[in-house]
Amino acid sequence: MALWRARAASSTLFNRLLGGHFNAISTTTTCRTLSTDVGGASNQFFHYDINSQFGRCMPLADMHIHAKIHSIEVHPGQGGKLVRAPGTCAKILKEPTSRCLVRLPSGVEKWIDSKCQATIGTVPSEGNKPKKLYKAGQSRWLGRRPTVRGVAMNPVDHPHGGGEGKSKSSGSHGKGSRTPWGKPTKGGYKTGPNKRRK
Repeated sequence: MALWRARAASSTLFNRLLGGHFNAISTTTTCRTLSTDVGGASNQFFHYDINSQFGRCMPLADMHIHAKIHSIEVHPGQGGKLVRAPGTCAKILKEPTSRCLVRLPSGVEKWIDSKCQATIGTVPSEGNKPKKLYKAGQSRWLGRRPTVRGVAMNPVDHPHGGGEGKSKSSGSHGKGSRTPWGKPTKGGYKTGPNKRRK
């Protein structure tokens, strides 16, 4: 009689353990299926709601038309070269294929390789304001030395130097504004290429 009771108790315990094992397996399978479904939904959300992902960096080929971007690469793997100033952004004008048409803040439309990466959104402008300096020594702490005006120098030191007053360096009394090395400066002197690169 005692032997029969021991066998019945052991069989009951075995069935409980086996049933719990099957429940654990089914629970694990359900969790995996649920995680797969959630992953698929997140990928779909990632693809369709790209404008809400400010700060994400990805190739231009994965973006859609009218997306605002910044820190754009010119060549794949080179790093961000275009649109890096605070508060600026570029805009994708056409659906990316092998190349992507982007309008820069200057208004220039430029074709860029779709393999190049860019960051979604506008460059943050908060925290980029210049710090107010309360005395000249703070500029010296930053390694900035004083800038002396050319009209305050002698003729041997600067083209604007010498003479009485300040009118000798401009207009009909002089050669116009010059650099310390004698080259024209300010307006009316173009230094860039004649034909803009595309």
